[in-house]
Amino acid sequence: MTTTVDKASDNSAAFWLDDSGHRKWLAADALSQFDFFRASLRSGDGFYVLNYEGEPLPDTVQELHTTTRLVHSFALGQLAGVPGAAELVDKGMKYLVSHHRDMKNGGYVWAMDGDNVHDGRKLAYGHVFVLLAGATAKMAGHPDADELIADVSAILDKHYWEEDNGLFADEWNQDWTPFSDYRGMNANMHGVEALLGAFEATGDEVYLTRAGRILDFFLGKMAPANDWRLPEHYTKDWQVDPGYSENPMFRPAGTTPGHSFELARLLLQYWDLSGRKDDTAPATARRLMEQALNGAWDAEKGGFFYTLDFDGTPTIRDRYWWPVTEAIGVIATFIKLERKPEDEEWYRRLWNFADKHLIDHTNGGWFPELDEDSKPTGRQFLGKPDIYHSVQAALFPLAPGISRLAENLPKLV
Repeated sequence: MTTTVDKASDNSAAFWLDDSGHRKWLAADALSQFDFFRASLRSGDGFYVLNYEGEPLPDTVQELHTTTRLVHSFALGQLAGVPGAAELVDKGMKYLVSHHRDMKNGGYVWAMDGDNVHDGRKLAYGHVFVLLAGATAKMAGHPDADELIADVSAILDKHYWEEDNGLFADEWNQDWTPFSDYRGMNANMHGVEALLGAFEATGDEVYLTRAGRILDFFLGKMAPANDWRLPEHYTKDWQVDPGYSENPMFRPAGTTPGHSFELARLLLQYWDLSGRKDDTAPATARRLMEQALNGAWDAEKGGFFYTLDFDGTPTIRDRYWWPVTEAIGVIATFIKLERKPEDEEWYRRLWNFADKHLIDHTNGGWFPELDEDSKPTGRQFLGKPDIYHSVQAALFPLAPGISRLAENLPKLV
């Protein structure tokens, strides 16, 4: 992998997206990631989680988001001509049906350990990733994708979609009995991602319409009412629950700037797929993005604070890889849309930081978290948890448009 100064053939170029050297560097990083995560393949069913060196961790539990994200990511790799990518897609598609799929009750369980259910919860977060995996696999030509899309769409309709609210509910027990009234942004944000992917794969307008309704709630209502910092947690009737705090990664207290980057990019994707009818969408996305960039960037060490309080005060000051990748994705999208020097400044700052601190130039993949000295650490994660965020950071800038990534990826090899 090349060094920082080599990321563009001419560092004085106005925009790196136009520079052949930078584009080659992005392709090389993506290929390095695919090479690293190819070792996820088990000899039997499912996938391994890998340590920093790319060796399997001893834990045999496989979570639904691990399976689905590998399918989605390697389907993108297959579309980009990555050798061997189709094998991982096929393995994951089969495992979703043979193991995660609950043949008695329907739906997809959160975690398996061998042939035994380790965690039988039915989470919207996991189910929307099943939809995303099916959509990208369909675009890559997998023969079972249509059946998977139909199955998970019916489950989302029956158990999660709240038509009156235009939002997804969150969680059930394995037998579909309720165990909480929690409602959250994270599942809905990834729901937008999956719905837009399903629309791109199938052309079914219901997916696009539902994505728009979710975006309207969070970006049309919640963002402007909360100084463009998005509340994460809600009560059953979709009132903000400011005191909620649970899982420090998936459901931390306060606001999560990384999700603002994701939703801003998804709004632009939706706007593009909808024919660019709403001329306020780019300004809304920019307002959300800039609040997160300026409020969460660690000016001393680089990277983003993981969470902020509702007044913008950093709460969880840990710095993870995925907010950096998502910031790269939305800034690259804006650069494609309108060439602003301040966006390019951020784009270079983020890639320079990632290149210096997050990309593993020795083994491949990205380190998931940094300590106070900006060295890799394992406080929250064991090993390198997945390829999904970081490979998309390399792929988004390579595609020519702001939607239909899977259809328009250039060949990497």
